Amino acid sequence: MKNKTLFKHRRPRPLTFVVMDGIGYRANPEGNAVSQGYTPHLDWLLANCHYTLLKAHGTAVGLPSDSDMGNSEVGHNAIGAGRFFPQGARLVNEAIASGSIFEGKGWRRLIDFCRKHDGSMHFIGLFSDGNVHSHLDHLKAMLKHLALHDKVLRARIHILLDGRDVGETSALDYVIPFESFLKEINRQAGVDYRIASGGGRMKVTMDRYEADWNIVALGWKTHVAAEGRTFGSAQEAIETYRKEKPGIIDQDLPPFVVADGSGPVGPVKDGDSVVFFNYRGDRAIEISRAFEEPDFDKFPRIPYPNAAYAGMMEYDTEAHIPKNYLVEPPVIGNTMGEFLCKAGMRQMAISETQKFGHVTYFWNGNRSGLLDPNLEEYVEVPSDRVPFEERPWMKAAEITDRVVEAIGSGKFDMIRLNYANGDMVGHTGVFQAARIAVETVDLCLGRLMKATQKAGGIMVVTADHGNAEEMYELDKKTGKPKYNEEGKPKAKTAHTLNPVWFIVYDPSGECASLRFNPEIKEPKLTNIAATCFQLLDLEPPELYDPPLLMANG
Repeated sequence: MKNKTLFKHRRPRPLTFVVMDGIGYRANPEGNAVSQGYTPHLDWLLANCHYTLLKAHGTAVGLPSDSDMGNSEVGHNAIGAGRFFPQGARLVNEAIASGSIFEGKGWRRLIDFCRKHDGSMHFIGLFSDGNVHSHLDHLKAMLKHLALHDKVLRARIHILLDGRDVGETSALDYVIPFESFLKEINRQAGVDYRIASGGGRMKVTMDRYEADWNIVALGWKTHVAAEGRTFGSAQEAIETYRKEKPGIIDQDLPPFVVADGSGPVGPVKDGDSVVFFNYRGDRAIEISRAFEEPDFDKFPRIPYPNAAYAGMMEYDTEAHIPKNYLVEPPVIGNTMGEFLCKAGMRQMAISETQKFGHVTYFWNGNRSGLLDPNLEEYVEVPSDRVPFEERPWMKAAEITDRVVEAIGSGKFDMIRLNYANGDMVGHTGVFQAARIAVETVDLCLGRLMKATQKAGGIMVVTADHGNAEEMYELDKKTGKPKYNEEGKPKAKTAHTLNPVWFIVYDPSGECASLRFNPEIKEPKLTNIAATCFQLLDLEPPELYDPPLLMANG
């Protein structure tokens, strides 16, 4: 496509790029908080503007298979990079299949440290097969190799219960078979491998963007110090908490410590090695810092054992967190932000804390900080520290206030923003709250549309993956909800395999002469970057996936 710029004259600024995080498209209205919400502005855009649907999951965004749901990390990587890179799960799968993970310096360092000090190996991470932050198969593969090949005699597993990327009360579906797996490993190899502690992912360890260091501090107390309420097994802990707290879902379960007649079975001690087996970075950075930073000051590390630590991957390639890791991360360069800075484009990135790293770090190819301080402004709106279902509007209004001001200021060529509502509230499984979250985003879209019209700019509306459009677990044959023992629809808290909208709002009407390129048979998130270059009246880089738009005729 030779003529890649679309406009007869330079476009007025800015291009406002809106990510409706977790708001996908699905025709079936059952459990669909998007289609059942009051969304007059989104409805108007779909009725009056150019739009198409984009694939936002699976191989299109670098995941192992098309049965893998999209997520915010790979979604923003794909949007910002303009082409796909093999992502965490796929890279770990390949490293395990080839055996390279066990031959690498990260793994060998942990094994050598354990052997030298007669220590135990500890594994901490999200305990499910959701394949967003981690996968249980990776943990099992490491434990098998540890027992049968490295012959390390003691291992302790600290399980962070999911209920977010998998069924909301599915923890025992993983714990019970895993206990059988450990029993067989122990019998076969003559080792002592046990679950030592755990808790819900939203309660212990897996904080992100420094939203609440108390979550990490509680994880440290639970996994490292083995302090807290004790139970004879993880199964007993989960069953007890469910009886005591009817309706609680896995991600919110309190922490627990497994103990026997001699006390806690698995505190981290001097001479031990620790693997944090999540491959996704955002919720792995803070616990990695706690283990590795000598001058760490976010909470008292009591005790602070002399232990070797490694993450599954290098979670922050700029700050090199952690220093030790098992699998090399993807190297993502030549991002949209880099090219726009070279072109002198003034950019603003804004979101609340929960998604701030996505419109900055992940958008920029897993790089922290400003690419060009003279051309960029990053704005973080602090998130509330309350359950998302209690504040489904989150910080959307405050974000919109700042963006409306920025659109009218004339300072920026491109503004990118993320509304976290559809994703974060969708993960709670509370349908009413998710519908309010979607309606909140729609209300904010209306304000952005007015500001865009007044400034003479263009607005693009899309998403990184689906979530809120599928709030119930559905029967695959009938499309109807599954029901729990109380006769209520079973909540779905995970992301989806559904496509997302890509909408171009141009109040001037000049985009009316454009059309979507029919040669792109399966549009996807990676086509967005080149399209943004078109809308900025710039030549898209040749290395990007092709742009979505073309001139008529």
